[in-house]
Amino acid sequence: MKIVVVDDEMYALQSFLNEIIDCGVEYKFFKDDENAVLDYVGKNTVDAVFSDIGMPSINGLELAEKLIALRHDIAIVFITGMPITMSDLNETVKANTLGFLYKPYNADKLAEFLNLIKKRTPLLSVKMFDGFNCFVDGKLVIFSSAKAKELFALLIAYNGNSLSMTDAINHLWENSDAEKAKVLYRNAVFRLRKTLTDVGLNCINFGRALLTLDKTYIQCDYWDYLQSGEGAYRGEFCKSFDWSLEYLPELDRIAEKSKK
Repeated sequence: MKIVVVDDEMYALQSFLNEIIDCGVEYKFFKDDENAVLDYVGKNTVDAVFSDIGMPSINGLELAEKLIALRHDIAIVFITGMPITMSDLNETVKANTLGFLYKPYNADKLAEFLNLIKKRTPLLSVKMFDGFNCFVDGKLVIFSSAKAKELFALLIAYNGNSLSMTDAINHLWENSDAEKAKVLYRNAVFRLRKTLTDVGLNCINFGRALLTLDKTYIQCDYWDYLQSGEGAYRGEFCKSFDWSLEYLPELDRIAEKSKK
């Protein structure tokens, strides 16, 4: 789980840090810098934003609207000393707001919000042995194009390493001319992004000609097999994709080793 905290008071940020530092939460703090917040959330996987409302350079309510425009599924928790309630929010912000953490805030209440954010984050289960399929909370993910699905499979196969546009093209569009391949890549990225958004997943950082996977809420049989040598591998891996053949020697080596 990754959160962003926005407040203009260093004391408030330090107090927040003291409460979450041992909770296994990834965090990024910002002090009264709207552009920096929007830039970070636009480029990174963020599950929730905890934001003060009244800051010298930022209106927390307006910031929330801009954040929701960037990521429609992002959760908002307002940190405030103001007597504000849900009835004071517009419909756009209200739909994404989990509640209010009133200053001086209560540590138990903060823990409740963190648990709620964790529960609302969907879990992606990925099966790569035999064919390639993805499930969100047990439901099959339907990709909007075959190449978007294959691009995601390749990114999963990279196992946390960033996938560049050049590498993706070399694997998926090696027989296309350079300019056409770039167009096909961008179309697949667009379709992949839409598919993940539609199922409530925010697991890829879409950089400039670079894709980076956040593995936090993903379970994958291939990753588990690499780590433990135990699993359902029977000689086939993402079998409908030509590039998958390059992974078979290592998988076979692990299979042989596990027999000894």
